[in-house]
Amino acid sequence: MKSMKKWLALGLTLVLAFSLAACSGGGNEGASNDGGEGGDEKVELTFWAFGATGYEELVKEYQEENPNVTIKFKSSETAEHHDALFTALSAGSGAPDIAMLEVDQFDRFKVAQDRFANLYDLGAKDVQDQYLDWKWNAGENADGDFLFGLPTDIGPKALYYRTDVFEAAGLPTEPAEVEALISSPEAFKEAGLQVKEKTGKPFVDSIEMAYRAYLDSAVETYLNPEGELLIAEEGNAVKKAYDYAVELNEAGIVGNFDMWTPEWSNAVNTGEFAAELGAGWLKGWMEGNAPDASGNFKVATLPTEFAANWGGSYIAIPGETENAQAAYDFVEWLVSPENQLKSFQSNGLFPSAPAVYEMEEFTSNQDEFFGGQVTSEVFAQAAQDIEGAVYKGEKYFPVHQEVLNALKNVQVGGDPEEEWEAAVKRAQDLVSR
Repeated sequence: MKSMKKWLALGLTLVLAFSLAACSGGGNEGASNDGGEGGDEKVELTFWAFGATGYEELVKEYQEENPNVTIKFKSSETAEHHDALFTALSAGSGAPDIAMLEVDQFDRFKVAQDRFANLYDLGAKDVQDQYLDWKWNAGENADGDFLFGLPTDIGPKALYYRTDVFEAAGLPTEPAEVEALISSPEAFKEAGLQVKEKTGKPFVDSIEMAYRAYLDSAVETYLNPEGELLIAEEGNAVKKAYDYAVELNEAGIVGNFDMWTPEWSNAVNTGEFAAELGAGWLKGWMEGNAPDASGNFKVATLPTEFAANWGGSYIAIPGETENAQAAYDFVEWLVSPENQLKSFQSNGLFPSAPAVYEMEEFTSNQDEFFGGQVTSEVFAQAAQDIEGAVYKGEKYFPVHQEVLNALKNVQVGGDPEEEWEAAVKRAQDLVSR
């Protein structure tokens, strides 16, 4: 699931890290493996989730099939959910049997490995081949011998583009033609220049999205797993993304519509910019919030250099559970390809199980908002173009914000190199604290 505007406070992360160091005990000690699927023993499980997943309906379905299992389901806002889970893990009590983890928060929880059950000990190896490799691997610890969570949804990125603006600029409007034309970062810029020349409109909405074009596809960004800052090193991926955003801005093809602001929402609705580099979940937002844009958008795959994931989640089992196997049996069922299809159909959760991409209900899913295009096929291809998941770590967001601040300063006249050097210095200060 996505986490757009609410992030966990860094101080809470540190509290957890210190408390974990002070506490003893392993993640699975005392956990019972009784009461799993097919067993007769009565089992009660608690399941914490966030956002609009529709999982409450699947919980009911599972309980009907397994009358010995009762699942108490609770869903809350993203930040509230992760805060509560952090607090429970830090205290060593009060955590649920099953917990959903948002991908942008995931690396912060990995410092708490001893607070989770290793899903490899519960049978996860048997289903590993059902999921995209990059998604599965990102659910492991650094050594690859501990699996925190089973994969749920993902957020493959694609090019959302206004067909009316493209047509006015003399660009093709059919997805296959757009993919052939905009097949590289250089071609992306050239298309933007043509849009600007012919229509006077910016190509991309904001400098942040221009920056994320390269950033989201980089496996190494701000920090490595040892917590060392990478952006001061020569030739780092973040500087490449930064320079590209500066280049597009200097070419005059970057707008000032920051995502999720009222101005941005209105611009999406009325066509004030030509293209958005967005994840699969953005489709649902557009359908519900940009009625005037219906029929004017289509989706195409991005250049392979920009192939990336933005969003998604995992489902983990906190180690204090007394019913680890029963919890795992439910989670394995919940994220099976068949149920990922149901979650996609009901709530737009894009599947991480490639078998879904071949199912008729998936391949025939025409989107009226996008002129009848089967956009799911575009995002399925995008998902399979991704080479690896981005490592984020505990201080990803504050460092990320410092670079964004630098780019914002550039957009209002700041010197790009001076702003970059100042952002690196601020980032070094953050990491050294």
